[in-house]
Amino acid sequence: MSSSKVRCVIVDDEVLARQLLAGHLEQLPQFELVASCANAIDASRILGAEPVDLLFLDIEMPVIKGTDFYRSLIRPPAVVFTTAYRDYALDGFDLEAVDYLLKPITFPRFFRAVERFLAARSRPLPQGRQAPSTPTALFVRVDRKDLRIACADILFVKGLKDYARIHTAERIYTTKETLSCLGDRLGGDFVRIHRSFIVNRLRVTAVTRHEVELADVELPVGEAFREAALIELGGG
Repeated sequence: MSSSKVRCVIVDDEVLARQLLAGHLEQLPQFELVASCANAIDASRILGAEPVDLLFLDIEMPVIKGTDFYRSLIRPPAVVFTTAYRDYALDGFDLEAVDYLLKPITFPRFFRAVERFLAARSRPLPQGRQAPSTPTALFVRVDRKDLRIACADILFVKGLKDYARIHTAERIYTTKETLSCLGDRLGGDFVRIHRSFIVNRLRVTAVTRHEVELADVELPVGEAFREAALIELGGG
């Protein structure tokens, strides 16, 4: 990734909310706060005049909702939505947000969001390779219900013959679908490293020729998948 700073804009009608996010950004030297705006109109002026990499955008604001404002942008920067209301989460994921933060926003949760942004920004595909795009979320059949799971929350998927277990940081979902079928639906951010495992490359923390780490989990790299997996994960 380039050594230049990530240029950010905060948009929130609450003064304290803007101050909190600005304070979080001050702790991260690679991020630069370009502007802090109280409404979408002011933000629109900034985006028209300044290059911006990342937008921290409140959803529930007067005059124009954050989601409607973001939809109106012709060349939108990456966005992290912030709100006090859980009900807007689906809107955020439909707009392919980097993350969706519920207020009050703690620094550890904020840090996870910016790490997710940096991971996505710093992992270009190998030259000449075109991978299918990863959807924002998947619907999977679990306990006779079709559940929506955000792809960004998935750490890895383990295959069990005709079933698969989808591991997130919060929960494990078991669905009657083969690992290969799930892999086809998950797209380019997910890498097959073993006959039994697919990993979210944006959540990988370390790679060797024999293992992949995701937080505190270590998964084996199968010999048949090693060469392609290491290219996609950037390991050696």
